[in-house]
Amino acid sequence: MHKKTHTEWENEMALKILAFTQSELYQDLRFFHSALCALHPKADTSVQTFATDGICLNYSAEQILRVFKNNPRFLPRAYLHTVLHCIFSHLWITVGKDPQLWNLSCDIVVEYTIDHMAQPSTRRILTWLRSQLYQKLDENQSYISASVLYRMLSQLNNDMILSLQTEFYTDDHRYWPAHHSSAPIPQNVQQQWSKLAHQAKLQQEQYGAESTDSRQQLVSRVKAERSRRSYRDFLRKFSVLREELHADPDEYDLNFYTYGLRIYGNMPLIESVETREINKIREFVIVLDTSDSTSGQLVKNFLRETYQILHQREYFFSSCKIRILQCDDQVRSDQEICDPNQFEQFLTQFTILGGGGTNFCPAFSYVDKLVEQHVFQHLGGLLYFTDGQGIYPKKRPSYQTVFLFLNDYDESKLPPWAMRLQLEPEEFDSAQIRQGGIYEYQTGKRGN
Repeated sequence: MHKKTHTEWENEMALKILAFTQSELYQDLRFFHSALCALHPKADTSVQTFATDGICLNYSAEQILRVFKNNPRFLPRAYLHTVLHCIFSHLWITVGKDPQLWNLSCDIVVEYTIDHMAQPSTRRILTWLRSQLYQKLDENQSYISASVLYRMLSQLNNDMILSLQTEFYTDDHRYWPAHHSSAPIPQNVQQQWSKLAHQAKLQQEQYGAESTDSRQQLVSRVKAERSRRSYRDFLRKFSVLREELHADPDEYDLNFYTYGLRIYGNMPLIESVETREINKIREFVIVLDTSDSTSGQLVKNFLRETYQILHQREYFFSSCKIRILQCDDQVRSDQEICDPNQFEQFLTQFTILGGGGTNFCPAFSYVDKLVEQHVFQHLGGLLYFTDGQGIYPKKRPSYQTVFLFLNDYDESKLPPWAMRLQLEPEEFDSAQIRQGGIYEYQTGKRGN
C-alpha cells in the first residue's frame, strides 16, 4: 500500500479546499457556475497566490493550506478575482500600456466590482484608502473600466501608485498571455471566456426576481466589458468567407506532377489550380462621424489604424471594395478604396469635412441606395466611428452594423439591432503613428 508523502497530502487537501471555495462562491453566484469551473487547477510552487493564463489556475498547495488556516475569507475573493480578470478579458485587451499600471488598473476594477457586489462569501471591511478611492470613482466616473482607471493612474505620483499596488494586489499576473506573446496559447481561449460571460448574463436573466442589485451590477459590468475588445480583433468579425483563386499547398498533389515527368520525360502534369476558403474582408463601409463633437485627430488616427490592419497580407485581397463616408447631419463625402496604395494616397490627402450636428440616418439612407443599385455584391457590414451623440435610425438595415465608440455611451439610446464596440484611445495614440500614415502594431509587445 502506497503511503502518501507530505507533498501528495498537501496537493490533495489543496484541491479539496479549492472545490469548497468554488462551492461557496456558487451559493452566492449560481449564474457564474460555468465560469467558476472553467480554470483547471495546476500545482505551481513558484507562485504565492493564484495565477492564470486563461486556461489553468496555478496555485501553491502549501500557500493555500496556510491561507485557509489563517485567513480563509481571502480564498473566495482571490478565486473570484482571478476569474473576473478572464471574464473582463484583462489578459488579452492591452494595447501599448505600461505593465505595472495596467496590472494595477485591472486589479482595482475587479476589486471594485467584488466590493460593490457585497456577497457573503466575498464581503470584507473596506480600508480607508479603498473607501476613498471608491468614493472618488463613484463621483467622477459614469462607468469604471480598466482603461479608464489606467488613464487616471497615469496622473498619480509613484508613492500613491505603490500604496495602491499594496492595497489591491490579489493575484499573480505573470502568466497573462500579454506578458508572453510567444507562448503557445490557443487562439480561442478569449472567445471561450467571452461565451462564458454571455452565458452568465443569460443565466442571471433567467433568475428574474431572484436577482439582487449587487448581482445585477456584476452582470451589467460583464455585459459592458464584453464590448471592450481590440479593434483589430473585432474587424475580423467582418471577414467574409469566399473562395479566392489561390494555390493551396495543403491540397496540391505533387505525385500528379512527378508522374508526368516520369512517364513523359519533360512534360509535367499540372492540375487545375486548387482553391481554398480564406477569411478575407471583401466589402464594407466605414462611416466617419465628423460632427463638431468628434475630434478630428481621433478620426485620422482611426483611419491610420484601419489602414494598418487592412494592409496586412492575410486580410487584404485584390478585389476589395471599401467606401469611406464622412457624415455629420448629412453625407459630406464618399471615397471608394480598391487597393492599399489607393488607401495610402487617401490618407495623405485626407481632410475632415463637416462640423455640424450628428444624425446617423443620412449615412444609412445613402448606403441603402448603394445596395439597391447593386454597387455592393457582398457587403460585409458598416462600421460607424462616432461619439454616439446623435439620432439613430429606427429601421434595421439589411447589413450588419457596428457603432465604434471611443468614449462611454448611453446604451439605452442604441437600437436593439446595432452591434457596438467600445474602443480605447490607446489604440489610436498619435504618438505611435509613424511617418507616412503607417505605424507598426506591436501585437507581441503588450503591457499587461
